Amino acid sequence: MHRVAYHLLGDRDRADDAVQHSLTVLYARWGRVHEIENLDGYVHTMVVRECFRDRRRWLARVRLSPVTPDVAVASAGPEIEQRMLLRAALRSLPERQRTVLVLRFLCDRPVLEVAQLLGLAEGTVKAHTARGLDALRRELGTSAEPTSRSVA
Repeated sequence: MHRVAYHLLGDRDRADDAVQHSLTVLYARWGRVHEIENLDGYVHTMVVRECFRDRRRWLARVRLSPVTPDVAVASAGPEIEQRMLLRAALRSLPERQRTVLVLRFLCDRPVLEVAQLLGLAEGTVKAHTARGLDALRRELGTSAEPTSRSVA
């Protein structure tokens, strides 16, 4: 859940808050959880919607610093650099394209499920996926297909 929230919001602290709020709401609704067929999908939807709500809050747009503080990394190998480049490229995409790509490739969700989750038509999800992948390829300067593991 945190990984999805982090990729959607681009900030570890905001992702923590989104996941914590979602789990708090889930706890409050725990008595009705037995009515839900797909609990994982339900919680996943809660996290994604909380990320959308977080983006709309005006306080979330106030930044005290234009630069994100450094995060300690155990080893700065080429894999870490690739992840950082991919995250930067993802953040440069429009919100809908980034959301669709994260859900499709990081969460490995089918087109139909992503369409239902976001309230979009399947064709719109496919179009956002194609445009987002093209933009990522241009940004990264590669023609290789991104995989779910490379988004981690």
